[in-house]
Amino acid sequence: MLAVAQLTCQRGARTLFSGLSFTLPEGQWIQIQGPNGAGKTTLLRVLAGLVQPREGTLTWQGQDVQECRAEWQRALLYLGHHAALKEELTPLENLRFSLGLEAFPVDEAALMEALHRFGLQEREHLPVRYLSAGQRRRVLLARLLIRPAQVWILDEPYTALDTHATQFLSTVIEDHLERGGSAILTSHQTLGLRPGMSIAL
Repeated sequence: MLAVAQLTCQRGARTLFSGLSFTLPEGQWIQIQGPNGAGKTTLLRVLAGLVQPREGTLTWQGQDVQECRAEWQRALLYLGHHAALKEELTPLENLRFSLGLEAFPVDEAALMEALHRFGLQEREHLPVRYLSAGQRRRVLLARLLIRPAQVWILDEPYTALDTHATQFLSTVIEDHLERGGSAILTSHQTLGLRPGMSIAL
């Protein structure tokens, strides 16, 4: 379980949020809501270990993440708002590269299946720079199917997706929750997921 206690974050001299506390049990999900500039992305980046909070603690399975940083990084999968892909590489190469960065084993058949399940047939070997925004988003989301993680931290994952891809992503998240995984995400959309917790910033 992930637990957040008395978290405070600032941007410059401005406090984005303070005293934020919540827990994320296994099999549950949280939607972070708030207007632009409220600190939603900052919160997710703090949880992912990319930004340091001004105050507060994060614990994973009862241990401060500062003391189990390697375990926490292996347990989480963070997908940011912008599709962090190498444009000169193909979707297949991007997935292979992302796994290699974290020393996860590469199963070529699993990579292809992940791309196909996200509707990217016949795009596997095309450089990413030729893909639409929605296709790029689906390449990024294909990591959900190939990179083991207990906690998914997703910043606007539904951005640029068509109706079919939106429904499929909700199915993927539901399957993750059914297996005991958990998720925390931001979205401006109404999500077709089981009831979860909502935090307003």
